[in-house]
Amino acid sequence: MSKPELEIGNLLRNKGLSLGAVESASGGLISHLITNVPDSSDYYKGSIIAYKNEVKVRVVGVSEAAIQKYGAVSHQVAQEMARGGRKALNVDICLADTGIAGPGGSTPEKPVGLFYLGLSSELGTESRKHVFSGNREQNKLAAAQAALAWLKEYLISLK
Repeated sequence: MSKPELEIGNLLRNKGLSLGAVESASGGLISHLITNVPDSSDYYKGSIIAYKNEVKVRVVGVSEAAIQKYGAVSHQVAQEMARGGRKALNVDICLADTGIAGPGGSTPEKPVGLFYLGLSSELGTESRKHVFSGNREQNKLAAAQAALAWLKEYLISLK
């Protein structure tokens, strides 16, 4: 079984880049996977688990206007979380997630399993939408794995 967190660690170390995360619906699972790698402190600075909107705003710097206009589970908020986390954690790259793990919390427009991932670096900030179809635990793991797969893809793309 492939362990992208091992490859990510090598890529970050070789490129001299630091990483952080701002997690909401994944509840720290991205950080857990990253820190399962020995010596991950060489490149991983830490995380903020911003589960409540109040923490997204007060600690991470997400605008209340973005949450009001688009909802906490949105491209805009995922991007603001990644950008704010990059600054707050003083890292080169920050991953973020916001989503609806389930079983509750969904609306017709935002179903259970909907996640937005954010990635911010000096090259810019992007977000990606995913809809997973598992139970709560499976959706959280799928989101964390998708974030790591995206980070690996991003790091490989850097020259």
